[in-house]
Amino acid sequence: MRLGIDLDGVVADFNSGWISRYNREFGTEIPFDAVRSWDAIPSLTHFRDMGEFWRWARDHDGRSMFRHLEPYPGAIEALWRLARRGHHIVVLTTKPRWAIHDTFEWIAEHRLPTREVHILDRKWEVDCDVYLEDAPHNLERLVRYRPDRIVARYVRPWNHPVEGAVDVESWDDFERLVDAAGADETYSGASGGGRVSPDGREEGDSK
Repeated sequence: MRLGIDLDGVVADFNSGWISRYNREFGTEIPFDAVRSWDAIPSLTHFRDMGEFWRWARDHDGRSMFRHLEPYPGAIEALWRLARRGHHIVVLTTKPRWAIHDTFEWIAEHRLPTREVHILDRKWEVDCDVYLEDAPHNLERLVRYRPDRIVARYVRPWNHPVEGAVDVESWDDFERLVDAAGADETYSGASGGGRVSPDGREEGDSK
């Protein structure tokens, strides 16, 4: 199956990356779990808006912040296990233009098992069998435009349940979801996330 995998917040630890840099540069002590909503950054920093934040994030020692992110523990190992089971890893990520080259270098450095990378806003335009995403707006659009596919929400403090999406709380959860879909079995998602059949619909949904 084709697995559409988001990077930031799913594979790459975006929030720990910018918080570490910010604390070092400005002498602050923002905790790594401080981000509780999608647009929280201005409220946690001295930046007046996200535009100011992105201008700061653009140049960190001559590279963008995206080049310095660490992967979440276990994420890359899980992608390799899925790839070895015959699944195609399709990277779907949204980035500013100035981060495109750094993104490809990050993927190469961390040896993600993929031959297909899309840097775009409209992720639903890339056809996949299963999508894994953390951004609330992307989850809603994937469910809307790909109702016949499985859309998985990687549960994070900054997102919320989305009707039509199944919750996963770990890479083990996601692997179980993919295995169930490949075997035409029903997957029981994370607590409160509902049950989803292999055609992407919640059980009991006749649409």
